[in-house]
Order: sequence, then structure tokens, then C-alpha cells
Amino acid sequence: MLNIGDLVIYSSHGICRIDGINSMKINGVTKDYYVLHPLENDQQQLTINAPVDNDKIKMKELIKKPEAEKILESFYLDGVEWIDNPNLRSQTYKKLVNNGDRFDIAKVINTLIKKKHELENNGKKLYEQDNKHLTTIQGTLFKELSLALGLSVKELNDKINQRLLKAV
Repeated sequence: MLNIGDLVIYSSHGICRIDGINSMKINGVTKDYYVLHPLENDQQQLTINAPVDNDKIKMKELIKKPEAEKILESFYLDGVEWIDNPNLRSQTYKKLVNNGDRFDIAKVINTLIKKKHELENNGKKLYEQDNKHLTTIQGTLFKELSLALGLSVKELNDKINQRLLKAV
């Protein structure tokens, strides 16, 4: 069981802080719920109640520094294979991201950033759907890595981009 104050990745909401654990009665059944607030939501207007006992919840604890360092090193390696068909690419990459494995997510980010730089060097732009996907997954993973490594998101972004620009 997680504790109040823990940071977690929760579904599409990104990094959230557990601000409480409350019992709630819904449809005559009393259950314990985590009270979550996304870190990106400064005024804490959004409150998420996630059942403590639900194994299907897309909630993961943040990674620790050793794993974050390994993920950072993975940006020296190749990403996933580029798929020319935009719909198949989107579907394939989303499936990889949705499995929740941070190394797979890093590989997708790796490939999309490299392709973005390659296209920009030729006066072109990354396909809009790819750009949106990159922005979303990069934001969450880089924030998680920066917390684990004690870096700002900008410092982490600069480090990773320096590595990837050498490969392009």
C-alpha cells in the first residue's frame, strides 16, 4: 500500500501526489480510496479518488535514481523502429507506451526526437499526431526522471537532446 505524500504516475494525469486515503461509501459498499492531486495542477482543483484495492488502476510508483540513470543511459542506444505509415506508427507507439515500461517509453521518445531533429534539419516538421504524442510522454517521463535524478526538467532535456543530436 502506498502512503500519504508518495508520488505516483497515474494514468493520463501524469505525476500525482497522494494527499490522503479516505473511506467512501458508493452503492452501499465502503472502500478505501487514494486522494490524488496532479503536480501540474497547482491550485489542486482536480481531485482524483482511486480505489486502493483495484489492481487494474494504472498507477505506478516513481522510479528510483539507479533505474533513472539506466533510462538516461538508454538514450545513447537506438530507439524503436521508425514506421512510415502514420496510423500504424501511432498505434504501435501508443501500445508500447501504454504497457508502462519506462525503457520502452524512452525508446519511443528517442525515436521521435531523432526524427523531429532530422526533419527540422531538412526544413520539415514532425507529423502533428507524433508531435502531440511526443510532448505528452516526454513531459511525464522527463519530469519523473528529473525528480529521481535531482535535476531540473530543462537540465535533463538538455542532456538528452545533446546525446540524441550526436546521433542525428
